Amino acid sequence: MAETRRHNWTFLTNHAAVLVCIAGNPDSRIEDIAGTVGISRRAAQMIVGDLVADGYLERRRIGRRNQYRIHADMPLRRKPFQDQDVRGLLALIGGPNASHV
Repeated sequence: MAETRRHNWTFLTNHAAVLVCIAGNPDSRIEDIAGTVGISRRAAQMIVGDLVADGYLERRRIGRRNQYRIHADMPLRRKPFQDQDVRGLLALIGGPNASHV
């Protein structure tokens, strides 16, 4: 009998996916981030809040919208990647839109 395999895991966390999304468009709305990443609006708000609170993102209000700035020199938090920074992650997976970070 064939082995049943789970296919619900991913290589990157939603936090990484949100960073990549914001790197591609620093003017993204929470709704846009949620839709791009495939998470709820509330989950996107919580993740952005985590990233702001821990210094990975800076959020600036411009009119009725937020603009985000990534602190690309921040280290990755997961062992054994703590000697790497966000810039390296974005260069690897962020694509051409993330090159300005």
